[in-house]
Amino acid sequence: MSQQTDSLAVALFSEIFTIDQLARNRLTKALPKGMELSQFSVLNHLARLNEERTPAQLAQSFHLTRGAMTNTLNKLEWAGHVHIRPDWDDARRKFVSISPSGRAARDAAIAALAPIIGEVIREIGPERVRQALPVLRELRERLGAI
Repeated sequence: MSQQTDSLAVALFSEIFTIDQLARNRLTKALPKGMELSQFSVLNHLARLNEERTPAQLAQSFHLTRGAMTNTLNKLEWAGHVHIRPDWDDARRKFVSISPSGRAARDAAIAALAPIIGEVIREIGPERVRQALPVLRELRERLGAI
C-alpha cells in the first residue's frame, strides 16, 4: 500500500471509530432507564425478524461470543423482554423470541432514539446520507468477510 492509501485508511477508520463512540454514548443516554444498547440491538433484531433464533445464531449475527450473547439474553429474560425455550428435538439447544414486553421496550427505545437520529440526518441532509450508505455497506460486507 502507498503512504497516501495508508493515510486515507487511517483517516477513514479514525472517523468511523469516533462516530461509533459518539453515537453509542449519545444513544445510550437516550435509551429507557436500565436498557443497554446491546439489549436494544437484540430486541430490535428479534422484532424485525419476527421469528425465533438460537443464542448461537444471535451471537453470530452480532459477531459476539456465545458467552457475551448469553449474558445479554439473561438480562433480557430477567426483564421479561425475551422468552427462552428449549428445543423440543435437541435439549442442548434453546430458542429465543421477543415477548410483548420486549416489543414494547423496543418501541419505547425507538421513540427515544428516533428524534436524535432524525435530527442528525436532517442536519447532514438526507441525500448526502443516502450517498454515503453504499460505501458504508460495502465496507461492512468486506470487513464481515474477513
